[in-house]
Amino acid sequence: MGKRKENSTNMVNQKCITEGCDLTFAVCKIGGRWKLLILCKLEHEKLRFSEIRKLIPNISERMLTLQLRELEKDGLVKRTVYAEVPLRVDYELTDIAQELIPIWLQLSNWGAKLRVATDEIAAIG
Repeated sequence: MGKRKENSTNMVNQKCITEGCDLTFAVCKIGGRWKLLILCKLEHEKLRFSEIRKLIPNISERMLTLQLRELEKDGLVKRTVYAEVPLRVDYELTDIAQELIPIWLQLSNWGAKLRVATDEIAAIG
């Protein structure tokens, strides 16, 4: 995930879309393949990078690093570095991210219902 030019069409469109709609703004902050999954893994406790990686085995180290950086930059994950040898870094949800927990649980329940409905439609057609 390289840096995009501030005046690129992609960045201009994203800015226009997210400035006008709080829902779109929120979805952009937690959207993508890995962000919600990372946040869900941090629901109950602080975790180290290696622990998150074990809980999400299909994510590459580079992608996990990039996603954690974005989540930290957006104020959803707090990164704490301990001055120890070897260096220890913990990740945890911020207070604002904790507010997402009931929302993602509700979204998960809705996803389960949608999956069943989609499977039923596929079986008919």
